Amino acid sequence: MGERRRSWWGWGWADQAMTDEQVANLGSGVAARLGVSGLQVRPVPALAGLDLPEPRVHPPGALAGICSTDREDRAGHSMGKAFRDVVRALRGELAHPPDVVAFPTSEAEVTALLDWCSDAGVAAIPYGGGSSVVGGVEGDVGEGYAGVVSIDLTRMNRVLEIDRTARAARIQAGALGPVLEDQLRPHGYTLRHFPQSFEFSTLGGWLATRSGGHYATVYTHIDDLTESIRAVTPAGVTESRRLPGSGAGPSPDRMLLGSEGILGVITEAWMRIQDRPVHRASAGVHFADYHDGVAATRAIAQAALFPTNCRLLDAGEAATSAGVGTGAAGGAVPHELPPARRR
Repeated sequence: MGERRRSWWGWGWADQAMTDEQVANLGSGVAARLGVSGLQVRPVPALAGLDLPEPRVHPPGALAGICSTDREDRAGHSMGKAFRDVVRALRGELAHPPDVVAFPTSEAEVTALLDWCSDAGVAAIPYGGGSSVVGGVEGDVGEGYAGVVSIDLTRMNRVLEIDRTARAARIQAGALGPVLEDQLRPHGYTLRHFPQSFEFSTLGGWLATRSGGHYATVYTHIDDLTESIRAVTPAGVTESRRLPGSGAGPSPDRMLLGSEGILGVITEAWMRIQDRPVHRASAGVHFADYHDGVAATRAIAQAALFPTNCRLLDAGEAATSAGVGTGAAGGAVPHELPPARRR
């Protein structure tokens, strides 16, 4: 009650939705950019007008307190945020809504949910921030299941422990990017993993999808930051050993990294953290020729300077995204240095 709501059909918070006037102005701008006329703005779909089927399954009494069959919860957990998902949701086309949305607050509740799903023949779909672009959270499971339960992990969102000696933290998998960073910040640390979906994606989602962060050099993928993973599977709890390094056979973490949630529900992980940066600097550079820009970017990458990011934009993207001019390619090079790495 009273908690902030995400948009059930699109990206962002419901209370930050664009006004009708803003949408109309955006439509006019898009039409002018594409050189078309007669572009019509589609109204936002009404939640009350959705044709959602009645839930086919209901949780047992012991789990009822953490489960919801609310229309907005079911609609909001029906699909991810790929372009095709947003278009279908804007049209009110929710073909596979979950029957139940569960909000566990502990690993014990996750275990109880999976036990119920196994006994009742219900498909269980782990759900982090819902920013999936590959259909991974959609309940299109066929006729072989009695129903679908979407297990939303975002109430398991705490930094449980910090090991200052090893510079690592044990973090629950449902922590959204900003929530995670807010808890590390008072201790002077950062995970330093910032995918484009950072605001609306979770640690567990990053692990399950082998996320690549916006910082594109050195520690880029979530793999590089992972020490161990704990998950609840239909066969029980699994947790990889937390070791500084090992060459003894296949890495068990690799079984869950990139698994897209099909092997179990990731509940927590030990992650390598870093000192928060104390200095930041960035620069924009113009090139008269795109090939010169490619050569400069390659030189930076091969010089082992390791800027946080080095991105080469063509003239069209630079004009619309970076504000670095319309007549030339440009590259933006932000660079941050934590205390231990200042030179």
